[in-house]
Amino acid sequence: MMGEQVRREALWCERRPDGRIACLLCPHECVIKEGGHGICGVRFNRTGTLEIPLYGRISSVAVDPIEKKPLYHYYPGSRILSVGFVGCSFRCKFCQNWHISQGIDAETHFMSPTELVEAARREHSFGIAYTYSEPLVHAEYLLDAMQKAREAGLKNVLVSNGYINPGPADELLSLVDAANIDLKAFDPEFYRTETGGKLDEVKRFITQAAGRIHVEITTLVIPTKNDTTDQIEGIARFIASLDPEIPFHLSAYHPQYRYAIQPTPPATLRALAEVARRHLRFVYTGNVGPEETITPCLKCGAALVRRVGYSVHIQGIRAGACAGCGARAPIVMGD
Repeated sequence: MMGEQVRREALWCERRPDGRIACLLCPHECVIKEGGHGICGVRFNRTGTLEIPLYGRISSVAVDPIEKKPLYHYYPGSRILSVGFVGCSFRCKFCQNWHISQGIDAETHFMSPTELVEAARREHSFGIAYTYSEPLVHAEYLLDAMQKAREAGLKNVLVSNGYINPGPADELLSLVDAANIDLKAFDPEFYRTETGGKLDEVKRFITQAAGRIHVEITTLVIPTKNDTTDQIEGIARFIASLDPEIPFHLSAYHPQYRYAIQPTPPATLRALAEVARRHLRFVYTGNVGPEETITPCLKCGAALVRRVGYSVHIQGIRAGACAGCGARAPIVMGD
Protein backbone atom coordinates (compact mmCIF):
# COMPACT_ATOMS: atom_id res chain seq x y z
CA MET A 1 0.00 0.00 0.00
CA MET A 2 1.61 3.18 -1.18
CA GLY A 3 0.60 6.79 -1.43
CA GLU A 4 -1.31 9.17 0.75
CA GLN A 5 -2.36 7.98 4.20
CA VAL A 6 -4.88 9.78 6.38
CA ARG A 7 -5.13 8.73 10.01
CA ARG A 8 -8.65 9.20 11.27
CA GLU A 9 -9.79 8.62 14.83
CA ALA A 10 -12.55 6.05 15.04
CA LEU A 11 -16.02 6.73 16.32
CA TRP A 12 -18.08 4.32 18.45
CA CYS A 13 -15.45 3.15 20.91
CA GLU A 14 -14.81 3.05 24.63
CA ARG A 15 -11.43 3.41 26.32
CA ARG A 16 -10.56 1.03 29.15
CA PRO A 17 -8.36 1.98 32.15
CA ASP A 18 -5.75 -0.60 31.13
CA GLY A 19 -5.19 1.07 27.74
CA ARG A 20 -7.34 -1.33 25.78
CA ILE A 21 -10.19 0.01 23.64
CA ALA A 22 -13.57 -1.59 23.06
CA CYS A 23 -14.71 -1.00 19.47
CA LEU A 24 -18.49 -0.62 19.48
CA LEU A 25 -19.07 -0.44 15.72
CA CYS A 26 -20.19 -4.02 15.18
CA PRO A 27 -21.48 -6.86 17.36
CA HIS A 28 -18.00 -8.36 17.74
CA GLU A 29 -17.21 -5.43 20.06
CA CYS A 30 -13.51 -6.27 19.92
CA VAL A 31 -11.46 -5.23 22.94
CA ILE A 32 -8.19 -4.17 21.35
CA LYS A 33 -4.88 -3.96 23.15
CA GLU A 34 -2.32 -1.27 22.36
CA GLY A 35 -0.72 -1.98 19.00
CA GLY A 36 -3.45 -4.42 18.05
CA HIS A 37 -6.42 -4.39 15.69
CA GLY A 38 -9.94 -5.72 15.60
CA ILE A 39 -11.23 -8.75 13.72
CA CYS A 40 -11.83 -6.57 10.65
CA GLY A 41 -8.13 -5.69 10.47
CA VAL A 42 -8.71 -1.98 9.83
CA ARG A 43 -9.31 -0.49 13.29
CA PHE A 44 -6.11 -0.07 15.35
CA ASN A 45 -5.31 0.85 18.94
CA ARG A 46 -2.46 3.32 18.65
CA THR A 47 -1.27 4.43 22.12
CA GLY A 48 -4.78 4.41 23.54
CA THR A 49 -6.59 5.89 20.54
CA LEU A 50 -8.66 3.82 18.14
CA GLU A 51 -7.54 4.88 14.67
CA ILE A 52 -8.40 4.04 11.06
CA PRO A 53 -5.08 4.29 9.22
CA LEU A 54 -6.76 2.97 6.06
CA TYR A 55 -9.30 5.79 5.94
CA GLY A 56 -10.10 6.50 2.30
CA ARG A 57 -7.91 3.69 0.96
CA ILE A 58 -9.80 2.26 -2.03
CA SER A 59 -8.99 -1.18 -3.43
CA SER A 60 -11.38 -1.19 -6.38
CA VAL A 61 -13.22 1.36 -8.50
CA ALA A 62 -15.53 0.53 -11.40
CA VAL A 63 -18.73 1.66 -13.06
CA ASP A 64 -21.16 -1.27 -12.78
CA PRO A 65 -24.72 -2.00 -13.80
CA ILE A 66 -26.90 -1.53 -10.73
CA GLU A 67 -28.13 -5.08 -11.38
CA LYS A 68 -24.65 -6.35 -10.45
CA LYS A 69 -25.08 -5.32 -6.79
CA PRO A 70 -27.66 -6.97 -7.24
CA LEU A 71 -30.46 -4.41 -7.11
CA TYR A 72 -33.32 -5.19 -9.52
CA HIS A 73 -35.95 -2.78 -8.21
CA TYR A 74 -33.81 0.34 -7.86
CA TYR A 75 -32.90 2.50 -10.86
CA PRO A 76 -33.06 -0.48 -13.26
CA GLY A 77 -30.84 -0.26 -16.31
CA SER A 78 -28.60 2.37 -14.68
CA ARG A 79 -24.87 2.27 -14.06
CA ILE A 80 -23.29 3.30 -10.77
CA LEU A 81 -19.79 4.19 -9.62
CA SER A 82 -18.74 1.36 -7.29
CA VAL A 83 -15.91 1.39 -4.77
CA GLY A 84 -14.38 -1.28 -2.58
CA PHE A 85 -12.06 -1.26 0.41
CA VAL A 86 -10.09 -3.92 2.31
CA GLY A 87 -10.95 -5.93 5.41
CA CYS A 88 -14.16 -7.47 6.69
CA SER A 89 -15.98 -8.24 9.92
CA PHE A 90 -16.65 -11.81 8.73
CA ARG A 91 -14.35 -14.72 7.96
CA CYS A 92 -16.48 -16.48 5.33
CA LYS A 93 -14.71 -19.60 4.10
CA PHE A 94 -16.52 -19.24 0.76
CA CYS A 95 -15.80 -15.53 0.21
CA GLN A 96 -16.02 -14.51 -3.44
CA ASN A 97 -13.80 -11.41 -2.88
CA TRP A 98 -11.38 -12.92 -0.38
CA HIS A 99 -8.31 -11.24 -1.89
CA ILE A 100 -9.52 -7.84 -0.63
CA SER A 101 -11.76 -8.84 2.29
CA GLN A 102 -9.68 -11.39 4.18
CA GLY A 103 -6.65 -9.18 4.68
CA ILE A 104 -5.43 -5.61 4.31
CA ASP A 105 -2.43 -6.13 2.05
CA ALA A 106 -4.17 -5.61 -1.29
CA GLU A 107 -2.98 -2.60 -3.27
CA THR A 108 -5.04 0.51 -2.57
CA HIS A 109 -5.04 4.19 -3.39
CA PHE A 110 -6.43 7.17 -1.53
CA MET A 111 -9.64 8.91 -2.57
CA SER A 112 -11.07 11.66 -0.41
CA PRO A 113 -14.87 11.86 -0.13
CA THR A 114 -14.75 14.93 -2.39
CA GLU A 115 -12.69 13.06 -5.00
CA LEU A 116 -15.14 10.17 -4.86
CA VAL A 117 -18.08 12.45 -5.59
CA GLU A 118 -16.15 14.13 -8.40
CA ALA A 119 -15.44 10.71 -9.92
CA ALA A 120 -19.14 9.84 -9.82
CA ARG A 121 -19.98 13.07 -11.59
CA ARG A 122 -17.34 12.47 -14.28
CA GLU A 123 -18.83 9.06 -14.95
CA HIS A 124 -22.37 10.49 -15.07
CA SER A 125 -23.33 8.06 -12.32
CA PHE A 126 -26.56 8.58 -10.44
CA GLY A 127 -24.83 7.62 -7.21
CA ILE A 128 -22.08 5.72 -5.42
CA ALA A 129 -22.16 2.05 -4.40
CA TYR A 130 -20.01 0.98 -1.45
CA THR A 131 -19.36 -2.67 -2.20
CA TYR A 132 -16.91 -5.50 -3.14
CA SER A 133 -15.40 -6.01 0.34
CA GLU A 134 -17.28 -5.09 3.54
CA PRO A 135 -17.86 -1.32 3.57
CA LEU A 136 -19.29 -1.11 7.09
CA VAL A 137 -15.89 -1.58 8.73
CA HIS A 138 -15.01 1.77 7.11
CA ALA A 139 -18.11 3.44 8.55
CA GLU A 140 -16.39 6.76 9.32
CA TYR A 141 -15.38 7.16 5.69
CA LEU A 142 -18.86 6.11 4.59
CA LEU A 143 -20.42 8.81 6.73
CA ASP A 144 -18.17 11.48 5.21
CA ALA A 145 -18.54 10.25 1.63
CA MET A 146 -22.28 9.68 1.86
CA GLN A 147 -22.83 13.17 3.22
CA LYS A 148 -20.83 14.66 0.34
CA ALA A 149 -22.76 12.52 -2.13
CA ARG A 150 -26.10 13.53 -0.63
CA GLU A 151 -25.12 17.22 -0.87
CA ALA A 152 -24.26 16.67 -4.55
CA GLY A 153 -27.64 15.08 -5.28
CA LEU A 154 -26.21 11.56 -5.64
CA LYS A 155 -27.72 8.35 -4.27
CA ASN A 156 -25.87 6.15 -1.76
CA VAL A 157 -26.05 2.38 -2.22
CA LEU A 158 -24.73 -0.07 0.37
CA VAL A 159 -23.81 -3.70 -0.38
CA SER A 160 -23.08 -5.34 2.94
CA ASN A 161 -23.15 -8.30 5.30
CA GLY A 162 -25.30 -6.19 7.63
CA TYR A 163 -23.07 -6.67 10.68
CA ILE A 164 -23.25 -3.42 12.62
CA ASN A 165 -24.59 -2.28 15.98
CA PRO A 166 -27.91 -0.36 16.12
CA GLY A 167 -26.45 3.08 16.95
CA PRO A 168 -23.91 3.29 14.13
CA ALA A 169 -26.47 1.67 11.82
CA ASP A 170 -28.95 4.42 12.56
CA GLU A 171 -26.40 7.11 11.66
CA LEU A 172 -25.48 5.42 8.39
CA LEU A 173 -29.05 4.61 7.38
CA SER A 174 -29.89 8.29 7.59
CA LEU A 175 -27.65 8.72 4.52
CA VAL A 176 -28.26 5.43 2.66
CA ASP A 177 -30.84 5.27 -0.12
CA ALA A 178 -30.73 1.59 -1.04
CA ALA A 179 -28.99 -1.57 0.15
CA ASN A 180 -28.47 -5.16 -0.79
CA ILE A 181 -27.81 -7.16 2.35
CA ASP A 182 -26.43 -10.68 2.45
CA LEU A 183 -28.43 -13.13 4.52
CA LYS A 184 -26.05 -16.06 4.26
CA ALA A 185 -28.19 -18.74 5.90
CA PHE A 186 -30.97 -19.15 8.44
CA ASP A 187 -28.92 -21.24 10.84
CA PRO A 188 -27.10 -19.64 13.79
CA GLU A 189 -24.52 -22.45 13.76
CA PHE A 190 -23.70 -21.80 10.10
CA TYR A 191 -23.12 -18.14 10.89
CA ARG A 192 -20.93 -18.98 13.87
CA THR A 193 -18.72 -21.58 12.18
CA GLU A 194 -18.66 -20.37 8.56
CA THR A 195 -18.62 -16.58 8.99
CA GLY A 196 -17.73 -15.87 12.62
CA GLY A 197 -20.88 -13.76 13.02
CA LYS A 198 -24.34 -14.01 14.58
CA LEU A 199 -27.49 -14.55 12.54
CA ASP A 200 -29.72 -12.58 14.92
CA GLU A 201 -27.59 -9.44 14.50
CA VAL A 202 -27.92 -9.56 10.71
CA LYS A 203 -31.67 -10.09 10.99
CA ARG A 204 -31.83 -7.13 13.35
CA PHE A 205 -30.05 -4.85 10.88
CA ILE A 206 -32.30 -5.96 8.02
CA THR A 207 -35.31 -5.22 10.20
CA GLN A 208 -33.84 -1.81 11.08
CA ALA A 209 -33.29 -0.97 7.40
CA ALA A 210 -36.54 -2.32 5.95
CA GLY A 211 -39.17 0.36 5.49
CA ARG A 212 -36.58 3.07 5.95
CA ILE A 213 -34.59 2.58 2.75
CA HIS A 214 -34.96 0.44 -0.35
CA VAL A 215 -33.81 -3.08 0.63
CA GLU A 216 -33.05 -6.21 -1.36
CA ILE A 217 -31.67 -9.45 0.08
CA THR A 218 -29.18 -11.95 -1.37
CA THR A 219 -28.37 -15.51 -0.32
CA LEU A 220 -25.44 -17.35 -1.87
CA VAL A 221 -26.74 -20.92 -2.14
CA ILE A 222 -23.98 -23.40 -1.27
CA PRO A 223 -24.56 -27.13 -1.81
CA THR A 224 -24.62 -29.18 1.42
CA LYS A 225 -24.34 -26.00 3.51
CA ASN A 226 -27.48 -23.84 3.17
CA ASP A 227 -29.36 -25.33 0.21
CA THR A 228 -32.17 -27.09 2.04
CA THR A 229 -35.83 -26.23 1.65
CA ASP A 230 -36.03 -25.40 5.36
CA GLN A 231 -33.18 -22.90 5.11
CA ILE A 232 -34.61 -21.00 2.15
CA GLU A 233 -38.17 -21.14 3.45
CA GLY A 234 -36.97 -19.75 6.79
CA ILE A 235 -35.26 -16.84 5.06
CA ALA A 236 -38.30 -16.19 2.85
CA ARG A 237 -40.67 -16.22 5.82
CA PHE A 238 -38.46 -13.76 7.68
CA ILE A 239 -38.28 -11.37 4.72
CA ALA A 240 -42.03 -11.66 4.18
CA SER A 241 -42.64 -10.74 7.82
CA LEU A 242 -41.05 -7.38 7.01
CA ASP A 243 -42.51 -6.89 3.53
CA PRO A 244 -43.37 -9.62 1.00
CA GLU A 245 -42.40 -7.25 -1.83
CA ILE A 246 -38.75 -7.09 -0.78
CA PRO A 247 -36.80 -8.63 -3.70
CA PHE A 248 -34.91 -11.81 -2.81
CA HIS A 249 -31.91 -12.95 -4.87
CA LEU A 250 -30.73 -16.56 -4.81
CA SER A 251 -27.21 -16.63 -6.20
CA ALA A 252 -25.29 -19.68 -7.38
CA TYR A 253 -22.07 -20.46 -5.51
CA HIS A 254 -18.82 -21.23 -7.33
CA PRO A 255 -15.71 -22.56 -5.54
CA GLN A 256 -13.64 -19.78 -3.98
CA TYR A 257 -11.19 -19.23 -1.15
CA ARG A 258 -11.32 -22.24 1.23
CA TYR A 259 -14.29 -24.04 -0.30
CA ALA A 260 -13.88 -26.70 -3.00
CA ILE A 261 -17.54 -27.74 -3.01
CA GLN A 262 -18.94 -28.15 -6.52
CA PRO A 263 -20.95 -25.21 -7.95
CA THR A 264 -24.64 -24.88 -7.26
CA PRO A 265 -26.68 -26.73 -9.93
CA PRO A 266 -29.06 -24.33 -11.71
CA ALA A 267 -31.90 -26.80 -11.09
CA THR A 268 -31.34 -26.52 -7.34
CA LEU A 269 -31.51 -22.74 -7.52
CA ARG A 270 -34.75 -22.82 -9.54
CA ALA A 271 -36.37 -25.27 -7.14
CA LEU A 272 -35.43 -23.18 -4.11
CA ALA A 273 -36.74 -20.06 -5.86
CA GLU A 274 -40.13 -21.74 -6.10
CA VAL A 275 -39.99 -22.43 -2.36
CA ALA A 276 -39.26 -18.76 -1.66
CA ARG A 277 -42.11 -17.68 -3.94
CA ARG A 278 -44.58 -19.27 -1.54
CA HIS A 279 -43.93 -16.25 0.67
CA LEU A 280 -42.38 -13.51 -1.48
CA ARG A 281 -43.61 -11.64 -4.56
CA PHE A 282 -40.23 -11.17 -6.24
CA VAL A 283 -37.60 -13.91 -6.22
CA TYR A 284 -34.68 -13.95 -8.67
CA THR A 285 -31.92 -16.42 -9.47
CA GLY A 286 -28.45 -15.23 -10.38
CA ASN A 287 -24.92 -16.27 -11.28
CA VAL A 288 -26.18 -19.08 -13.52
CA GLY A 289 -25.53 -17.60 -16.94
CA PRO A 290 -27.65 -15.44 -19.26
CA GLU A 291 -31.11 -16.58 -18.18
CA GLU A 292 -34.02 -14.20 -18.60
CA THR A 293 -35.59 -12.78 -15.44
CA ILE A 294 -38.84 -10.86 -15.42
CA THR A 295 -40.41 -8.48 -12.91
CA PRO A 296 -44.18 -8.88 -13.37
CA CYS A 297 -47.00 -6.56 -12.50
CA LEU A 298 -48.62 -7.98 -9.39
CA LYS A 299 -52.08 -7.11 -10.66
CA CYS A 300 -52.19 -8.10 -14.33
CA GLY A 301 -48.99 -10.16 -14.71
CA ALA A 302 -47.55 -8.08 -17.55
CA ALA A 303 -43.76 -7.86 -17.75
CA LEU A 304 -42.57 -4.59 -16.25
CA VAL A 305 -38.86 -5.28 -16.67
CA ARG A 306 -37.02 -7.98 -18.61
CA ARG A 307 -33.37 -8.81 -18.00
CA VAL A 308 -30.87 -11.11 -19.67
CA GLY A 309 -27.61 -10.82 -17.82
CA TYR A 310 -27.04 -7.08 -17.50
CA SER A 311 -29.12 -6.25 -20.56
CA VAL A 312 -32.25 -4.58 -19.21
CA HIS A 313 -35.46 -3.71 -21.02
CA ILE A 314 -37.97 -1.54 -19.14
CA GLN A 315 -41.00 -2.08 -21.32
CA GLY A 316 -43.98 -2.06 -19.03
CA ILE A 317 -43.63 0.96 -16.75
CA ARG A 318 -45.09 4.38 -17.41
CA ALA A 319 -45.02 7.18 -14.83
CA GLY A 320 -44.24 4.71 -12.05
CA ALA A 321 -47.12 2.38 -12.90
CA CYS A 322 -47.84 -0.64 -15.06
CA ALA A 323 -48.36 0.56 -18.62
CA GLY A 324 -51.07 -2.05 -19.07
CA CYS A 325 -53.34 -1.82 -16.06
CA GLY A 326 -52.10 1.27 -14.17
CA ALA A 327 -51.22 -0.60 -10.97
CA ARG A 328 -48.28 0.74 -8.92
CA ALA A 329 -44.94 -0.57 -10.14
CA PRO A 330 -42.87 -1.82 -7.16
CA ILE A 331 -39.69 -0.31 -8.62
CA VAL A 332 -37.79 2.88 -7.85
CA MET A 333 -37.17 4.46 -11.24
CA GLY A 334 -34.32 6.80 -12.11
CA ASP A 335 -34.84 10.49 -12.74
